[in-house]
Amino acid sequence: MNNIEFQKRNKKYIKKMCADKNLLKSTRAWFDKSFNYEYSYHFTWLGRPIIQFPQDILAIQEIIWMVKPDLIIETGIAHGGSLILSASFLELIGKGEVLGIDIDIRKHNRSEIEKHPMYKRITMIEGSSIDDNIVKKVYQYAKTKKTILVFLDSFHTHEHVLKELKLYSQLVKKGSYIVVFDTVIEDMPKISSHKRPWGKGNNPKTAVKTFLKNNKHFKIDEEIQNKLLITSCPDGFLKCVK
Repeated sequence: MNNIEFQKRNKKYIKKMCADKNLLKSTRAWFDKSFNYEYSYHFTWLGRPIIQFPQDILAIQEIIWMVKPDLIIETGIAHGGSLILSASFLELIGKGEVLGIDIDIRKHNRSEIEKHPMYKRITMIEGSSIDDNIVKKVYQYAKTKKTILVFLDSFHTHEHVLKELKLYSQLVKKGSYIVVFDTVIEDMPKISSHKRPWGKGNNPKTAVKTFLKNNKHFKIDEEIQNKLLITSCPDGFLKCVK
C-alpha cells in the first residue's frame, strides 16, 4: 500500500469513526470521568510536566513538523513542558525559536526550564499576554520571523482569549496555525469549572466562535480533531487559509 492509498484508507476510517455515535458518547464519558483524576497532569516531556493530553501532544508534533515555523509563540508556561516540547521538535527540524509568555513565571519553574538542554531555543517573557507593553515586546521579537505558529493556553475566559486571538492572529500567515487550548471547557459539566473565572458560555471555545465570525483568514481544521477524538482543543485547531 503506497502513501496515497494509506491516507485515503485513513480518511475513510476517520469518517466512519466520527459517525459512530456510540463511540463518540463513550469518548465524551471517558473524558469527563478522567477529568476527576487530573488525567492531563500525569505526563512529562523530556522531564518537565506538560499538562496536556497525549493525543494533543501528537497533534502538536504533526503541526510543527508540517509548518516548520521560525517562531512558536506560547501564552501560558506553567511548568514549561509545552515550551520544551516545541523546542525539542524545532531542534529536530534544525531551526526555530520558542517565545513563552506567562503572567507569573514561578522561580522554581524558571530555574528548571533554564537548566534544560532545550532552553537554548527558548525565551520567556513575564507579564500578561494581552498587556500592551508585552504585546509590543512580542511583535518586536517576531518582526524578523517569516513563519509563526501560535499556541494559546493562558487565562481561559472568553474576553482574554478573544483579545489574544485578535492580537496574535496578525502574526500568523497562510498555512500556519493558532491552536487554542481548553476549548473543551464549553462541552464539560459545569462542575468541572467550579470556582473558576471561566465556564460554560465563557471560555476559549466561545472566544473562537466570536473570533471566526469577524475573521475570514482562519478556519477550524476539523480533520485534526476528528482523528484525535480525545482532545482538549475541539474547534481550537485554527488554520490560516488566506
